[in-house]
Amino acid sequence: MAVFMNVLTLLLPDFLLILLGYVLIRITDWGNNFWAGLEKLVYFVLFPALLFVSTSRTPLDFHATGKLLQVALIAMASGIALGWLAKPLFKPGAMIFESGVQTAFRFNSYIGLAVAFRLGGEAGTSLMALIIGFAVPLANMAAVHALAHRNQGGLLKEMAKNPLLLATISGTLFNLLGGSLPEVIVHLLTRMGSASIALGLLMVGAGLKLKGLSEARGISSYFITVKLIVLPAIALGLATWFELPPLQMQIAVMFCALPTASSAYVLAARMGGNAPLVAFLISAGTLLSIVTLPLWLLLAA
Repeated sequence: MAVFMNVLTLLLPDFLLILLGYVLIRITDWGNNFWAGLEKLVYFVLFPALLFVSTSRTPLDFHATGKLLQVALIAMASGIALGWLAKPLFKPGAMIFESGVQTAFRFNSYIGLAVAFRLGGEAGTSLMALIIGFAVPLANMAAVHALAHRNQGGLLKEMAKNPLLLATISGTLFNLLGGSLPEVIVHLLTRMGSASIALGLLMVGAGLKLKGLSEARGISSYFITVKLIVLPAIALGLATWFELPPLQMQIAVMFCALPTASSAYVLAARMGGNAPLVAFLISAGTLLSIVTLPLWLLLAA
């Protein structure tokens, strides 16, 4: 019960921010230009700052965490493969697959880091940050690939100008080369990243439209099931097989059980995808994870 209440406390504020965005766009007259400008600010400035500062400062101890990384990345690769399986299974149209497939494997790193600290303090935070440092490039490349497939610029062109991917890769390289940021810069980037969390969730709510999703009910349920049920089950099986230490097992399973990142909506919106569908998937997945995430943590304990 304590674990369930801790996770509930962490997830509810995020969902309430989504609800706030949903309400604000309907009761204010700020106009489309305001929301479009806010979207660009988060996508091109604030969220890249968060990705860079987190990946550039993550301790990279491969000797002690090699198996943990294998479990997390194999599970994510499985999510990518299962996500793409939806295309021949459902044969969706109107950018439904290209936009929604990322919700089968992307993860909310904000929630992940918060829960990791509750589970293991600084040790738990370091383990989660290590996973994030390697998983973000894989997740972003897979998500951009799906959308670039229908976005005439092509995969390499879209990846080369994607600020989320560039920030993650540059932060990881900076880390591997032994770079060190001045404290004033760390504080600046951290505060920018913190702003991106709230603003990103508000945009998710602002873009939420539940109408016209009847054609996507089947594939939407499939993506959510893969992310919240199948991936953590795969992680739990692999973690047991690799005989991970207790904390690493909990971190691996929890990572795979996280709901989809709010940045999935930003990516879909910026690349001409079906943003309302992604907003729905994020909202539904976040709400359902209030129940599924504590259950997976209990199974991994």
